[in-house]
Amino acid sequence: MGFFLLNLSLTDLGCICTTVPKAMHNSLQNTTTISYMGCAAQLFFFAFFMSAELFLLTIMCYDRYVAICKPLHYGTLLGSRACAHMAAAAWATGFLNALLHTASTFSLPLCQGNALGQFFCEIPHILKLSCSHSGYLREIGLLFFTVSLGLGCFIFIVFSYVQIFRAVLRIPSQQGRHKAFSTCLPHLAAVSLFVSTGTFSDLKPPSVSSPSLDLVVSALYSVVPPAVNPLIYSLRNQELRDALRKMMTGYFFKK
Repeated sequence: MGFFLLNLSLTDLGCICTTVPKAMHNSLQNTTTISYMGCAAQLFFFAFFMSAELFLLTIMCYDRYVAICKPLHYGTLLGSRACAHMAAAAWATGFLNALLHTASTFSLPLCQGNALGQFFCEIPHILKLSCSHSGYLREIGLLFFTVSLGLGCFIFIVFSYVQIFRAVLRIPSQQGRHKAFSTCLPHLAAVSLFVSTGTFSDLKPPSVSSPSLDLVVSALYSVVPPAVNPLIYSLRNQELRDALRKMMTGYFFKK
């Protein structure tokens, strides 16, 4: 799990560094511009890190499943070589997915202006600027494939947690059940945050769409999960929990 947490931290750092610095630069310089190549690079790296994060969260779910449901086979199924291969597969799949989307999106001719109305380059907003019907359908097909892949990962996670909870409830001691649940809760919280923000962004009704709301939604799913994930996993550390409790107690006591 520590090895996968390292990889997850890298994806979170990559997501933040892809969008936030440019947005801060534009805000400080009072400008809203980005170069064409800069937009393509931003879209590629954001899609790359987000895709890799989804696959890593799925692999981490498999890690928890094996640890709780098949503990005697953990060393065989998740040895150091197997972990390295799975992490490499997650990064490679994310890279391929990002490359396909970037190449497909930026091969479209743009004839509806060049104003995105977002603080970073997003595929749906770039598609709105295109006037190529065939290219638009090609990218929609790629998006549908990516969504289907993400749905498959989500179904796998749900199925795995059903098996995990069944195994945990069969543990006779309360202390054993508590320990097993405590190892799963951070990952479950990270998955819930990732899926809920992404789903809200994709399924937001067009009737309630507005530039300001689109901006908030984009920030919600692109910034909040990568920023909160380190806190979620750090709260397993007793010293950090004690420090946070002391800080909150001091804050409310002063109030």
